[in-house]
Amino acid sequence: MSDEPIIDLQSDHYFMGEALRQAARAYAAEEVPIGAVVVKGGRIIARAFNQVETLRDATAHAEMLALTQAEEAVGDWRLNDCTLYATKEPCPMCAGAIVHVRLARVVYGVGDPKAGAAGGALNLLQFPSFNHQCEITRGVREADCKSLLQSFFMEQREKRKAEAGGPHSENGNLNAYL
Repeated sequence: MSDEPIIDLQSDHYFMGEALRQAARAYAAEEVPIGAVVVKGGRIIARAFNQVETLRDATAHAEMLALTQAEEAVGDWRLNDCTLYATKEPCPMCAGAIVHVRLARVVYGVGDPKAGAAGGALNLLQFPSFNHQCEITRGVREADCKSLLQSFFMEQREKRKAEAGGPHSENGNLNAYL
């Protein structure tokens, strides 16, 4: 019998659903809707969502907050038998933390070709000279994750237009009344 973890796509679907629930909490708080959960032995040990604006902390990404909670849950900074589920591909900062805590696996929903650090723009999670590399599973519930992000940014653009008196605004726009 092998010590290799068994990858169960049904579990991946379920745990990404839990990360999506966290992302929905971020959306409700007007944060970029990214959620994350950390799983150990088939059990969620940490849940988090982006709180950059709420905490006024550029490092308060869902992944970073979830990793901190997971460290507290296991009583160690090493998370080598854990899996992180994130709705969006981790950025370089989060990828650096993932390597440092030695996560076994990262599962994400939607990729980020411009700034993703798990194969999108670059791959820090499997960088050959680093002391640790982790397994990556991409595209789990990708459409759900992408849709949530797109809806959020579309809504934010509409709010900015309205605040600026744009074509969809009645504030200071005489054409809205004609």
